[in-house]
Amino acid sequence: MLFDLGGTLDAPGIPWKDRLFRLYRAEGVVLAGNEFDAFFYRADDALVGAVPRGLSLRDTVQRLADGVSAALKVDDAELASRVATQFVDRATICARASARVLADLAGRYRLGVVSNFYGNLATVCNDLGLRPHLNVMVDSTDLGWTKPDPRLFRHALDALGVDPARAVFVGDSLSRDMAGARAVGMAHIWLVGDAAPLPDPCCPGDHVIRAVEDLRAILL
Repeated sequence: MLFDLGGTLDAPGIPWKDRLFRLYRAEGVVLAGNEFDAFFYRADDALVGAVPRGLSLRDTVQRLADGVSAALKVDDAELASRVATQFVDRATICARASARVLADLAGRYRLGVVSNFYGNLATVCNDLGLRPHLNVMVDSTDLGWTKPDPRLFRHALDALGVDPARAVFVGDSLSRDMAGARAVGMAHIWLVGDAAPLPDPCCPGDHVIRAVEDLRAILL
């Protein structure tokens, strides 16, 4: 079994961009979502390959928030720190719940993470309490490809020694996770969080879930 990280194991179907947008909005920073997207991606791209492998989750998110604040021209370091702290606290709570599910799945499946990340994925998985349950962690920055590039998925499957037909990918993004898994012939489970109404599966026979906890009923 392979998982996405951001928006999947650390949140119920909500990517980092959207969570930061909500936190900035709660701090009184008002702008349209599409405007925020451009500022987020500018800060996000600046971190790719530019952070040490040992950079913690807390420091990673702080650098991202600092970059977003700079792009937004928000001259308030305390605001960025509050945003980062809330982000990490919520991600940690969600990841702890995910880790309990992974611990149970690990008794029956080999597990891994495939993520578009900054080069410090293993450290962040460790910070979130996920690493003890994972047999492989594939960081896009290490390989130079990003999801949905099928080479990322194949790399993880090769490391596990598992054929795509015997694997499943769990993620929150149709365009990155579901498309990438489909391209290599993996079954895929779409995590949609509180989306209403519940959307149809990406492909016939696949599942749609609202929380990682829902995997128990499907796979255990």
